[in-house]
Formats: sequence, structure tokens, C-alpha cells
Amino acid sequence: VWYGMVWYCLVWYGTVRYARMKLAGPLNDVGLKTTDVVVLVDREQGGATNLKDRGVTPHAVLKISQMCKCLVKHKRLSMEIVGKVATFLKENQVVIRPKPEEKKKKDDKPKRALTYEARAEKCKNKTATKLLKIMAEKKTNLCFSADITDKKRLLEVVEAVGPHICMLKTHIDTLEDFDMDVAKKLRALADKYNFIIFEDRKYADIGNTVVLQYSKGIYRPVEWADIVNAHPLPGPGIVEGLKKNGGPAGRGLVLIAEMSSKGNLATGAYTEASIKMALEYPDYVMGFISMRKLTDSPGIIHMTPGVKLVKGGDGMGQQYNTPELVLAEKLSDLIIVGRGIYQAKDPKAEAAMYREAGWAAYEKSLTS
Repeated sequence: VWYGMVWYCLVWYGTVRYARMKLAGPLNDVGLKTTDVVVLVDREQGGATNLKDRGVTPHAVLKISQMCKCLVKHKRLSMEIVGKVATFLKENQVVIRPKPEEKKKKDDKPKRALTYEARAEKCKNKTATKLLKIMAEKKTNLCFSADITDKKRLLEVVEAVGPHICMLKTHIDTLEDFDMDVAKKLRALADKYNFIIFEDRKYADIGNTVVLQYSKGIYRPVEWADIVNAHPLPGPGIVEGLKKNGGPAGRGLVLIAEMSSKGNLATGAYTEASIKMALEYPDYVMGFISMRKLTDSPGIIHMTPGVKLVKGGDGMGQQYNTPELVLAEKLSDLIIVGRGIYQAKDPKAEAAMYREAGWAAYEKSLTS
């Protein structure tokens, strides 16, 4: 079942005791997280206790004691036999104390090891360092996705939300009245309010083509955008092509390792290949578009789209998660919010709310 950007698998087993021995343990051994076990019969010999001690919640359709009561009620079992069953169960408890590494607590939450400030000192890409420092100084992990098609409206909204964001994400090719003047004005606002500009271009071609797309034509993002992004699909040539002009200009590249839309194909082996590709270019690839933390590399900034204050969807495949889920539980670094802000009656006030929620979730995720 696909729910909340995670695949869930339900495994049914016969009894609690064997679920622990033959199911929960082996699944954990291969890196899967076992949270709940559904069984047909709890024989009440300690299996449920063993699971709970390891942070796994058992769910039994029936218990031996319930079965006995039902059989007695319908005169299929005598009280004498029920007494013998009860004695047997009491004298044959199998409680296996968990090893230290097996112990889990339901309230255990994943924690991030380093603050934004600490990570800024470990980055090999200058833009990544700058972004993490801005996030720490302004106390914001909010990126505003400005999917606005009119440059006057675009500049007005960015002016309003600028104090609350660490990054502005544009789709510059959707502007109906684009000229390089708007790019210059966005650059001036970025300097005024101290935020990064991220052009969400989603390059997906061979190296030679993206060289031209990045630095030629009417948009020329290399001249004004601190960051662009790309699909890893074409292979490392796309990174090499963008780096040709972006590297000397001190820019950064974000790879799209995962997406927030339902049914997308950026999963599994594709995501793993994206991680490997990114780690081969630590001086240029500075982050991922992803739904969660994918690597412990301090120089990789995880940016998660599809965020609203309340979970839900838009009827077109987009799935929204909350700042709390994205930052405190999935340990992403930065939330990307678009319609939740620019469709609000007061974008400035709404941005302030997202900023507060995002920062609170970040602080909650820290180890100290």
C-alpha cells in the first residue's frame, strides 16, 4: 500500500511466537523496520511480551484463553481441560530478553547529528556552505516555490516573504512577460533579504545540450541562479555538462532523487544510483530533491517539496506532508512550499507560519 510517501507491507503469520522468531528478526536483519505484527493466534506463552520488548506491536485475532471460553460456552470443552491448558501455559512461558541492540522504544525518534552551522563548515560546495549559514542565521529552513506567471506579482510576493525564507525557487520559463530585468531584480531581492535563488529547471539531457540550456538562450540561469537541478537519468554526463559553467561560477547542483507526486518512478534502484552519482561530485552536487534524508554526508542538503501545514493532496497526484513529518521524522533539511503561501490571502503572514513550524520541527530533531 502506498501512503504518505512510504510503501507499507502487511505480513500475516500464524502465531505470535513464530512471528517473532521467523518474521520480525529476519526482516530487521535485512534493514527493514518491523513496527507491527498481525497473527491469527496468540498462544499466550510470552510471544507478545517478546515483541513489545523489541518495540513491535502485536495484533492477535484470537487468544488461547478466548478460544477456551468460547468452546466452554458452546459445550465443546470441559472446565477440567481448560484448567490443564491454563496450567500448561503458565508453566511454559518463553520469554527471551532482548539484546541491547534489539531494544526499541515507541517514542524513539530519529535525530540529526549535526546542526546547520556545523555542517556548513564541512561542505565542499560554496553555495551549500552559504545556504546552511543563511538557514542558521535567519533561523529558517523555508524555501518559497514561486510558481507565478506574472513578473509584477512575482516580485511583490518575493518582497513580502523575503525576510522569512532561506531560498527562493523559481520556474522562470513560466513567466509570460520574462526579461532579464526580472532576473536582476530577483537577484537584488536575494541580496537584500539574504536568501539563495534556485531555478527549478529540471535538466534532463546529454552534457552538450545542458551546457547550452544553462548558459545560452533567453534565460541563462548560470548568470543569476545560485542553484539549478537535474534528473540523474542521462548519467554523469549531465553533471559534467552543468559543472562546466556552473563550477567556475561557484554555483551548486541539486539532483532529483525522489519526487512527491503519486506513482512517480524515482524510487528504489534509481534513487540509490542518484545518491552514488551525487557523492562522486562533492564540490558541485550540493543536495537532493527527496522526501527524506538519503545520506549522512554533511554537504548534501535534502530539500523536500509537497509540504503544507496539513496533510492532503491536490487531486492531480501531488501529495502533501507536514513540516513536522518532513523535518522531525524524515530528517530532511529544508521544506519547499508554493501554493500554501502564494495562494494565501496574506503570503507574508503565511510564510511566517511555515517558517515557525519548520524551525520548531528542526529544533525538535536535534540530539541536543
